[in-house]
Amino acid sequence: LVREFVAQNNTSQIKHVIQILSQEFALSQHPHSRKGGLIGLAACSIALGKDSGLYLKELIEPVLTCFNDADSRLRYYACEALYNIVKVARGSVLPHFNVLFDGLSKLAADPDPNVKSGSELLDRLLKDIVTESNQFDLVGFIPLLRERIYSNNQYARQFIISWILVLESVPDINLLDYLPEILDGLFQILGDNSKEIRKMCEVALGEFLKEIKKNPSSVKFAEMANILVIHCQAADDLIQLTAMCWMREFIQLAGRVMLPYSSGILTAVLPCLSYDDRKKNIKEVANVCNQSLMKLVIPEDDEMDEAKQSMTLLAEPTSEESLSKPEAASSGESPLVWALDIAALTQLLSFPCSSERIQVTLNLDGIVQVLDCHLHDTSIGMMTRIAVLKWLYHLYIKTPRKMFRHTDSLFPILLRTLSDESDEVILKDLEVLAEIASSPAGQTEGHGPSDGSDVRPGPVELHVPARAGQLSSSGTKGLECSPSTPTMNSYFYKFMINLLKRFSSERKLLETRGAFIIRQLCLLLNAENIFHSMADILLREEDLKFASTMVHTLNTILLTSSELFQLRNQLKDLKTPESRNLFCCLYRSWCHNPVTTVSLCFLTQNYKHAYDLIQKFGDLEVTVDFLTEVDKLVQLIECPIFTYLRLQLLDVKNNPYLIKALYGLLMLLPQSSAFQLLSHRLQCVPNPELMQTADNTKPSTGFKRVSASNIDYTELLQHFEKVQNKHLEARHQRAGRAEQLDRRVVL
Repeated sequence: LVREFVAQNNTSQIKHVIQILSQEFALSQHPHSRKGGLIGLAACSIALGKDSGLYLKELIEPVLTCFNDADSRLRYYACEALYNIVKVARGSVLPHFNVLFDGLSKLAADPDPNVKSGSELLDRLLKDIVTESNQFDLVGFIPLLRERIYSNNQYARQFIISWILVLESVPDINLLDYLPEILDGLFQILGDNSKEIRKMCEVALGEFLKEIKKNPSSVKFAEMANILVIHCQAADDLIQLTAMCWMREFIQLAGRVMLPYSSGILTAVLPCLSYDDRKKNIKEVANVCNQSLMKLVIPEDDEMDEAKQSMTLLAEPTSEESLSKPEAASSGESPLVWALDIAALTQLLSFPCSSERIQVTLNLDGIVQVLDCHLHDTSIGMMTRIAVLKWLYHLYIKTPRKMFRHTDSLFPILLRTLSDESDEVILKDLEVLAEIASSPAGQTEGHGPSDGSDVRPGPVELHVPARAGQLSSSGTKGLECSPSTPTMNSYFYKFMINLLKRFSSERKLLETRGAFIIRQLCLLLNAENIFHSMADILLREEDLKFASTMVHTLNTILLTSSELFQLRNQLKDLKTPESRNLFCCLYRSWCHNPVTTVSLCFLTQNYKHAYDLIQKFGDLEVTVDFLTEVDKLVQLIECPIFTYLRLQLLDVKNNPYLIKALYGLLMLLPQSSAFQLLSHRLQCVPNPELMQTADNTKPSTGFKRVSASNIDYTELLQHFEKVQNKHLEARHQRAGRAEQLDRRVVL
């Protein structure tokens, strides 16, 4: 009947037949009538042939309605009928693709195996038509795809992925332009429980990534950055690894376009750096992401106007349209939110070629807040803490002017990090603190310490020689990557004050890490400045017991550390006004500990003054701790540090006070191993009569050096007595308080 109407070109009768089959049969309440109607509609399509395209809407709609029928047999008939309609119409069905796709996506999850099998045949036919056609409406299809991609049904997901793979393989269809619309859904599917679906999704994402590498100019990197940030923090290992691999490629391909999202990227990447071997792959990729992102920060970022919140293509001066930059959220929000401004940079539609340059303003506030948040988190791993400190050091090197605006907020946590369990973390922390203390930006920008009342720069004369001449090869290593000149800024003295406060409040830190921290600082900064400033601060220390302990620690470091070889030589000769000034400064603080004061005099070859000090020891309270320190000094005299002192014992005539001072120490000691050691040493001192030479006119260099030093030793001796009296009073007060406490306990 339909063929006759086609031959007669009777369109009204054709429509009437289709309407009858549709309304009275296909949409009938009786199931057998519906089956007959579906077969009739398929027959109409076959009879119409190429002309079926004119009646597709009327043919398709009732068939699609039957896709929702409760009878599985009827759904199979509908699937078969639609297959015949599509097979005849071919490319003419493309304008109706969305409704066909919508219906097929439902059948893909059909519980009946026959219906599912029939839908697969129809699906393959539709894919063939799309592949061979160049009229596919991708723009109209994307909203439907974006909606369906979030389905939780495994079969529906498999159906979606298969279509994405087909569309990606068609040369005339550029699905890459619309990747931001479906990327999040793809990562959701990647976490499916089915291995087959996960594999299909991996392949799809892999194809997209290959296309991105081939054509970076057509990729909307900025629009997908936040999606990757979210999935880089996924609990599923496969999702996290894949997202991290994408992030690595994005940073390397897009470059500084990714900088506005640095805070979010760091939030996702930094925790991964502490993963164990079970997540080794994720850790390695995250490390590459971290290093690549760090390289994007350049010195020019310190010069850019921070108030400018825009991004402009310099290669297009006629374009006045600005691109909004992601704004950092308030400090009360999660660090992740700082990077998740989806609206940001949406107008950046193309990646610049080599002739273009993108100017990006670094969102330093957001980065610093993320780093600060990670430092405060005690649960993060060691490698993450090291990476955070490397970031801070890098930012202080590249953007010191802007970073010093954050120094007051960072300073407390950097000081607390010195108590970390890891030596590597402490080393990196010291590098950051040393850079803060020595960077010219800390002085020229006027960013002084917040607690300025504690700073007393007056008495301290900070001497900063040329770096190359002052530091040993080991010391230079710690500074070779720093462009800062070694000038001590306002933060240097603040650092010394707070470091000593920390040692005072955490005695365990002083005992276990104190020497290590100070030695490393002597490598990173100028050792003379460190000792000069600490001595000046300790001179005002009210806790006399801590002052004595700290002086003992500093003295041990001064006498034994290889890092301080040059400073010891400087003090040994006292040839310059600077060295004499340093000696006087150290001496006044060293008076908190009598034995260390004597050792300082031995180091500086002030033997007469050392003898005078030992004479005063008779007036002091001799305790077990005091004798222990004398014992250690005797042991130290036998070390290579004091080789020159032992050799001077040969010159009895010119060094009488050295011998007297050593005999004085001997008289202080009980009959112990140290007593025997020093006694044997003094027995080796030669007879002065036997040591005389023909040249008796040779000047006494030792006394000449002392007299030329212009140091008021009488005043120094009076200062020593004054300090020791304070210590004596403090001990009596402590003893009195202890006695009162004992009485209260008894009562």
